[in-house]
Amino acid sequence: MLFTISGKHTEIPEAVKSYAEEKTEKLPKFYDVINQIEVIVDGKEGSKEAGNIAVEIILRAERKKIFVVKEKGSDVYACIDLATHKLEQQLKKTKTKERDGKKHRAR
Repeated sequence: MLFTISGKHTEIPEAVKSYAEEKTEKLPKFYDVINQIEVIVDGKEGSKEAGNIAVEIILRAERKKIFVVKEKGSDVYACIDLATHKLEQQLKKTKTKERDGKKHRAR
């Protein structure tokens, strides 16, 4: 699984990089066929106001499946937490649909 993290309008500290990688490396337990995870941290230009940071996670899986989650807030760590939680929910829902669909086709 390929992991990349990039920043727009901001530098990303090593602590944030390792935190994002730690959080996203748990995602394959929810969906088996993950090929790539890309995290984009956007520290919008201007002052450090509330809602000034946006985190986007793009997950690419087999069979051209792409999952995208965006989260805005003032704390980058909280944004990463919320974005990974949303992505977990998407992956669980997709896996359930695929699994249930196979049961119905077997008849």
